[in-house]
Amino acid sequence: MVRLDRERSPEVIRSRRLNLVYSDFWFLDGNIVLVAESAAFKVHRGQLERHSEVFSDLFSIPQPQEQELIDGCNWVELHDRASDLFYFLSAIYDGLYFKNPCPEDFPVVAAVLRLSTKYLAEHLRLHCLARLDLDWPTTLGGWDMRELEATDSHGRYFPRETYPHPILVIELALEMSIPSILPSAFYDLSRYCPSKIFAGATYLPCAFDVIVSKNSSIPPLLQSVTLPHDMIIRIFRGRDTAQRYLADFVSRELDCREPCAQCTNRGDKDYPSRVCHESFHFIMLNVFRSVSGIATGRDADPLFSLVQAMEMLTRTDFSDGQRQCGLNICYPCKLDVAACVSKARKEVWDLLPFWFGLLDDAKTENAINLD
Repeated sequence: MVRLDRERSPEVIRSRRLNLVYSDFWFLDGNIVLVAESAAFKVHRGQLERHSEVFSDLFSIPQPQEQELIDGCNWVELHDRASDLFYFLSAIYDGLYFKNPCPEDFPVVAAVLRLSTKYLAEHLRLHCLARLDLDWPTTLGGWDMRELEATDSHGRYFPRETYPHPILVIELALEMSIPSILPSAFYDLSRYCPSKIFAGATYLPCAFDVIVSKNSSIPPLLQSVTLPHDMIIRIFRGRDTAQRYLADFVSRELDCREPCAQCTNRGDKDYPSRVCHESFHFIMLNVFRSVSGIATGRDADPLFSLVQAMEMLTRTDFSDGQRQCGLNICYPCKLDVAACVSKARKEVWDLLPFWFGLLDDAKTENAINLD
């Protein structure tokens, strides 16, 4: 709730003024002071009114002629985090710009989303939601682009250098009622080993906290976040279901798979269809490596394992003991396997909300209370 503090005694107000930290948003020509926690921001009423319906209505309320001032200005106490207000004002005055994806952007997005929702600054709110949708997509194509952004030119995968920890995102999604980003965030977290899922995540100090710590010589506190027990159960159930799906897919589609009807190796007199059979078996063994956890870092990631299965069809860096080569699978069988794997990846993506208990059935959105 936003309110003017008009009923505080002069002694309380003077004491409060002595303890305030003046922020970078302290304009000499400002005509209103916003106070949040122990921070003060001297800004312009016109700027706030232009961007926010709530501030526009607030400043239209007549003020008493005699009241304590801060630096010659009326002041408003807001019951928000000082760091959130810092980023919100930064977005109003300087704009909201994001270059390459990086986890340091997340505190900005979270803060501006909270206050743009609260103070009805719709253009900023939509900008934040668009950024979250980009980092935590709702489509399989968007997820594949996201994963590509987190992979360097040598094929090394560094998601936490590109995107924030999924626990922080889940917490924000539940706080702000954004169910659309939960499936990808839950899936991302499920790829962690159980001990890391239990350990939680840590909020890095935001820019405003660093500024305050420099002035006070007290280092900013690191805030830890862990998921409630029921959420952790959802993660583990989804992780286990995803792994079982991949194991079932391997057994059903690759183990003893028959060549397709158009297989060009069927007429080979020396190796009637055996070439394609051997290729299916090779793909199956390598996918099982990911199922059993041998593939470092991506062992609980069926979407990635299925991508690897598809890539094996065209790779030429295998060895037959003497030279590098590709699989000898025929072209029609390649197309047949690729179509099968592509269908499975689409099915995995569509099933994620059900695996993590975010949807009860195809028509009912219920399992997590977002109110």
